[in-house]
Amino acid sequence: MSTYLSQQLAVDYPGFRQQVNLSYLRPDSPLPLVVRPAVKGLSLVKWAVANTLFIESYLKRNGAILFRDFDLLAVEEFEQLIEGVSGHLLDYSYRSTPRTVVSGKIYSSTEYPAHQSIPLHNENSYALSWPMKIWFYAVQVAEEGGETPIADSRKIYKTIPAEIRDCFVRQGLMYARNYGTGLDLPWQDVFQTSQRALVENYCRESGMEFEWLGDQLRTRQVCQVVKRHPATRDMVWFNQAHLFHISRLPAEVRDWLLTAFGEDNLPRNVYFADGSPIDPAMIDEISRACEAQSVVFPWNAGDVLLLDNMLAAHGRNPFTGRRKVVVGMAESNQPHQPERAAAPHDKTLSV
Repeated sequence: MSTYLSQQLAVDYPGFRQQVNLSYLRPDSPLPLVVRPAVKGLSLVKWAVANTLFIESYLKRNGAILFRDFDLLAVEEFEQLIEGVSGHLLDYSYRSTPRTVVSGKIYSSTEYPAHQSIPLHNENSYALSWPMKIWFYAVQVAEEGGETPIADSRKIYKTIPAEIRDCFVRQGLMYARNYGTGLDLPWQDVFQTSQRALVENYCRESGMEFEWLGDQLRTRQVCQVVKRHPATRDMVWFNQAHLFHISRLPAEVRDWLLTAFGEDNLPRNVYFADGSPIDPAMIDEISRACEAQSVVFPWNAGDVLLLDNMLAAHGRNPFTGRRKVVVGMAESNQPHQPERAAAPHDKTLSV
């Protein structure tokens, strides 16, 4: 544990070190802060609920906290942990990836094929509303790979070449999506309803353009490029241009999609806010900046990872064998955000 942490804890949290030990995974990186029990049988749920001030303070500073070697035995306890520290869990609405409800509002992690990687991103940064907190629980660790890389969004912001960053900020971003083509999520899954009127209401409330094309739906939405964190006041890179841009697909897939559907009908793409195209070379630079800040560590079964979703990005590495990492989200950036499209029902995801 660093001298700084020891001094601060002695002043701010008397007796704290009698319960837990703090460390870093890498001496050159404070991401993530690792919290381990110092006494046998310490309940993570009870300890965390009693120490929310510590968790909030160090989460703002570090961006990520890894709780390791605690005896968290079930997904239900994980749900209790989130509710005790971060309040009510959020539904996964306006989806961009396939997930399954595990329990309540705990979900599976993104259900992409195991051989694929998921680039670093901030959850729901392609929208105007997002969770401020995202929690991960490693129920089952893959035989090989399957790590959840994380990165400091503040450092990504600073690493992206200034001319690209300034261009994106000046131009803004527009996400274009087509649902019902059979290649991406159907609109019924994305908006969690089969009622068009509810989808239309959600779009209007979210400032999202929409157009029905028979059974298909097309949407366009202008969203942020960067944001200032409401508590730390740090600027962060906060968008998913490098995930949505057509250039990030393998060349053979990209060529087939453009030939079969045409650019206007692609399942998803991103443009500058005025509809003008984004140079793929810029997207490549952004992707390199993200990867340069990547911190990768192997999961241990039972690990719990808490991210400030604005301060830390996350991804997924390819894996072999069975892997089960579940996810819960809390604290909307818009407490009075538009009603989600779906009829009320609870869901839990896995990532």
